[in-house]
Amino acid sequence: MVSPPPARAPAITKFLKPYILKMHFTNNFVNAQVIHTPSATVTCSASSQEKLLRPSMESTRDVAAAAKIGKLLGERLLFKGIPAVSVSMSRDQKYHGKVKAVIDSLRDAGVKLL
Repeated sequence: MVSPPPARAPAITKFLKPYILKMHFTNNFVNAQVIHTPSATVTCSASSQEKLLRPSMESTRDVAAAAKIGKLLGERLLFKGIPAVSVSMSRDQKYHGKVKAVIDSLRDAGVKLL
């Protein structure tokens, strides 16, 4: 049985940005997902672990793979009707390398960044 996410107070959800982009990089793969904060659910995601993407990628962990993941995530977001997201980076992430590739390709796909 799956339990629903906890309900948040209306005062809190009024100030939250509705869609947040989270990125995760391992030594082997690149993962990105967009989370709908009021319901605390994953709205859309893309990963270099997907079987359909692996044959078209030379490597699943470099900057080119990160750019391809960002482009794919942008297309999926626009298909679902989500025109804008805000970026949430962890403390150790800087706007450089793979992070920059994901964000720039998401912007090039037509998604507005808040």
